[in-house]
Amino acid sequence: MYSHGARPMADGRTRFALWAPSCRRVDLQLLDGSQHRLTPQDDGWFVLLLDCPAEASYRYLIDEQWTVPDPASRRQVDDVHGFSQVVDPQRYEWRHCDWHGRPWHEAVIYELHVGLFGGFQQVEEHLPHLVDLGVTALQLMPLAAFSGRRNWGYDGVLPFAPASCYGTPDELRRLVDSAHAFGLMVFVDVVYNHFGPDGNYLGLYARQFFHEERATPWGAAIDFGRPQVRDFFCENALMWLLDYRIDGLRLDAVHAIDDDGFLRELASRVRAAVPAQRHVHLVLENENNAAHLLRDGFDAQWNDDGHNTLHVLLTGEDESYYADYAQAPTRKLATCLEQGFVYQGQANRHGRPRGEPSADLPPHAFVLFLQNHDQVGNRAFGERLALLAEPDALKAATVLLLLCPMVPLLFMGEEWGCTRPFLFFTDYHDELANAVREGRRNEFAEFSRFSDAHSRETIADPNALASFLRSQPDLAPALEPQQRDWLAFYRGLLQVRRTRLQPGLQEARSLGAEVLGDAAVLARWRLGNGPTLSIALNLGAGAVHLPAPSAQAERLYTYRIEDADLRQEQLPARSVLVTLEPVQ
Repeated sequence: MYSHGARPMADGRTRFALWAPSCRRVDLQLLDGSQHRLTPQDDGWFVLLLDCPAEASYRYLIDEQWTVPDPASRRQVDDVHGFSQVVDPQRYEWRHCDWHGRPWHEAVIYELHVGLFGGFQQVEEHLPHLVDLGVTALQLMPLAAFSGRRNWGYDGVLPFAPASCYGTPDELRRLVDSAHAFGLMVFVDVVYNHFGPDGNYLGLYARQFFHEERATPWGAAIDFGRPQVRDFFCENALMWLLDYRIDGLRLDAVHAIDDDGFLRELASRVRAAVPAQRHVHLVLENENNAAHLLRDGFDAQWNDDGHNTLHVLLTGEDESYYADYAQAPTRKLATCLEQGFVYQGQANRHGRPRGEPSADLPPHAFVLFLQNHDQVGNRAFGERLALLAEPDALKAATVLLLLCPMVPLLFMGEEWGCTRPFLFFTDYHDELANAVREGRRNEFAEFSRFSDAHSRETIADPNALASFLRSQPDLAPALEPQQRDWLAFYRGLLQVRRTRLQPGLQEARSLGAEVLGDAAVLARWRLGNGPTLSIALNLGAGAVHLPAPSAQAERLYTYRIEDADLRQEQLPARSVLVTLEPVQ
């Protein structure tokens, strides 16, 4: 099944395989000092079968000049420049073999950064909190091995090897195993659009891995037209799902891949390899809003349109990419709730059309969020919404997030109103550190606040240890009354979602959405088990007219609404009314 990497065989030997089409010789070096030459084969492959135990440490010698790790290393002994290690995934004894996952419409996703929690074992200790909260899926930010001891996750260079500073492969398996015992799905965020700037040696021996003539923000584009390259990433996806029993993958920034054929192949191979009784989910991040992929193998897409519209309404920010949502944001929010995407082919601020029609897709084809690693970490100071938005408006938006039929995603600490920043952090040195620091600061040049070089110097240095330490969430939220209030608020909403809405979410369909006034909308959905769900949301500073709900409608949840408001047919400022109307 795996063509790349070191694979233990049934006869006790290990098969080493490296695709190195731009070199003439490959040798295997073991940590004990022995050296073994790989046999060249067709299409640039070099292969060796060797009596070699699991956990043996090895690296490759290229053309008798360069020593490199295995690009498909399952574990690094230390850092990404050193020895790889043979790993036998069959050695782990799974405790919960009867776990088959959960259907997608039950997903309530919690995104966290393993390094900020301290590693796999510390995340495992956090699982009871997630279950008590009402979360059903834990999404781990990228695990791929990276240069240094800390990284926000999107600079991995060895995608098959969990970062050694997080723990061992078996400690990750134990985390997944324990999550399944709690009824939690586990997703992994994977990055297939680029490699990080330090520790990727593919260019030395596999130049054909890249399109040298096609540039991306991260360097030469990956050539997905080559079967060996497609296999590399498809096998990575299968490794997470089969060797670690991960329940789903979130594919980062697939708009930078620019090869729908590869994406469809990946989805097809995943579906074919996973037993029919298992629930496995594939989720995209895609600025292109390519709705056709959500009809062809992928379960859902992160709905940046929904986030960006809500962010404009909550904060008033309208610079950079928020400018695309600053005009008629209330109408855009209604479009999002009714049809999924806001941009379905319209021109963005650069005059380029973006997106495809999405109104036929079910609400659960869209993952909605108020915060995530991008939308917090890509801010100059990493501020969370608890510091940016009016508290009542933020709570009203949270009701929409957790009770609408889209799949909700929470970002670590959001549930207790965490105010610690989430900064962009790395662990580079010398010239690379300088380049990353200055590059990061220059990303904000289009914001008026950072229009000159002096103001950009106030942005934290990603390589400073303080940037990492300041980003660690407070893991003792029950100490402060305000945090306890936030926790109770989230817990109560998720209980309503689980007990009253979940049975009908799989077949939920939009019945339309309308603008009630400035920053106020009314959206309706027909749930699969019959009733109509209505959410009337007002994020504005003034009351708006609200048509009287049907006499048969049950008030499922209210925030900042009194009986007198409903008698007067008004929706107060920063309030929300959620009703369920039974089938007539």
